[in-house]
Amino acid sequence: MLSRSSLSGLAVGLFALYVAHTGWVMYGIVYTRPCPAAAAAAAHPACVWPYLARRPKLQLSVYTTTRSNIGAESNVDLVLNVEDFDVESKFERTVNVSVPKKTRNNGTLYAYIFLHHAGVLPWHDGKQVHIVSPLTTYMVPKPEEINLLTGESTTQQIEAEKQTSALDEPVSHWRSRLTLNVMVEDFVFDGSSLPADVHRYMKMVQLGKTVHYLPILFIDQLSNRVKDLMVINRSTTELPLTVSYDKISLGKLRFWIHMQDAVYSLQQFGFSEKDADEVKGIFVDTNLYFLALTFFVAAFHLLFDFLAFKNDISYWKKKRSMIGMSTKAVLWRCFSTVVIFLFLLDEQTSLLVLIPAGIGAVIELWKVKKALKMTVKWQGIWPKIQFGTYNDSEKKTEEYDAQAMKYLSYLLYPLCIGGAGYSLLNVKYKSWYSWLINSFVNGVYAFGFLFMLPQLFVNYKMKSVAHLPWKAFTYKAFNTFIDDIFAFIITMPTSHRLACFRDDVVFLVYLYQRWLYPVDKSRVNEYGESYEEKPKKKAHRE
Repeated sequence: MLSRSSLSGLAVGLFALYVAHTGWVMYGIVYTRPCPAAAAAAAHPACVWPYLARRPKLQLSVYTTTRSNIGAESNVDLVLNVEDFDVESKFERTVNVSVPKKTRNNGTLYAYIFLHHAGVLPWHDGKQVHIVSPLTTYMVPKPEEINLLTGESTTQQIEAEKQTSALDEPVSHWRSRLTLNVMVEDFVFDGSSLPADVHRYMKMVQLGKTVHYLPILFIDQLSNRVKDLMVINRSTTELPLTVSYDKISLGKLRFWIHMQDAVYSLQQFGFSEKDADEVKGIFVDTNLYFLALTFFVAAFHLLFDFLAFKNDISYWKKKRSMIGMSTKAVLWRCFSTVVIFLFLLDEQTSLLVLIPAGIGAVIELWKVKKALKMTVKWQGIWPKIQFGTYNDSEKKTEEYDAQAMKYLSYLLYPLCIGGAGYSLLNVKYKSWYSWLINSFVNGVYAFGFLFMLPQLFVNYKMKSVAHLPWKAFTYKAFNTFIDDIFAFIITMPTSHRLACFRDDVVFLVYLYQRWLYPVDKSRVNEYGESYEEKPKKKAHRE
């Protein structure tokens, strides 16, 4: 079997290979090899030349229809027409779109975007390019929040349809933004090695002896965010649509195509629209350079998560004694981790945050079993739980632990009860369960660091920190500082974001105690052993 050190080395090695491979792949995405024959001949047949280099006069037209395929201009509505369209000029316009009856009855409405020669209808232009995008999507509407005591809702007018339809039934939502891009670089492609990602967006035409690709029109689906969605009801006849345009480089276009494909793959694997929206927010709301930094930071976060989990599990798996360890702190960490997981689940938080929280909750439950020395024996179909006994040193630790909790309860319980009562009177919730979970989690986030005081008190009484899992603490500390960066990137509840900075303070206090109480080699370590108990090795003879 691999030792712990070799397993850690293997993990670090795999991590380095992963980062190097990802960097190489990213370079291959943003860099495209131009046609080598373009410099030698101005019209080489092996190259694919940009049609935009001819500087044609273009027109942008946006139509809406309930059909996914159209062959003529019948049954379409023109909602935007930009004459003398300049591909270099950025613009944003808001138009009102008529909503057909079919769309109001949970139907779909499509947008057809045409880029064609000025003064020519797109159906009569052989060199037009177009792209299709649905303007509607299906989502379960967010449950209405009410005051649990008075029954007052956030909106005074409640539609009759909302009372008859089930809350878990998906309904049509309107995408209020449509973001368009055109690749404006006069890039000459090698016809024998066209990038597969861009190729599906290209339309080629033969002009004389050379092949040209028409303007590459692209819809930025990553800009379609959940916050911009609007519920479509049967009384809606018009809805606003904001059409924005900006030019895009070839490297960014290829990167954006890959990111959209990745988000689509997540949805195919079962990610909801909201989960995919969290991933979109990372790319859309973040500067590209900061995004690259975020990627490497996330990779390190993954590595430290693995090392912290491995060392934490190894520490508790070998632990034979609870001397110096606060059982109350272990129980509290388990309770708070489970409550935070339930809160994130109730808030429909991104799976990027939810999955690690769930894994952490399972590990904390296992730690409680080890700390209380629990054993489960089955008597037929009924389990019987037995608790182990503590020795004198462990009983002394429990006395310090109980003493700290006694003083702490005078402060903590009134604060938690008062906060829960205040939120019940002044804050609106979806249900009583939602209020209960929010009250628990607000207590965890606001006063959770107080439950670390029993462990600090035990350390103070014993004048030692040798019993703590410092290796796992170190990895968790690195992740805590990384979480500070993610707190501004990933969408999460504000209380969860503030808790990331609270953890920094807790770890700094532990570091101070580490400095204050040097390691005493006569005391037992975290595995119930002391350095003096280990047999001394014989001196090596020359």
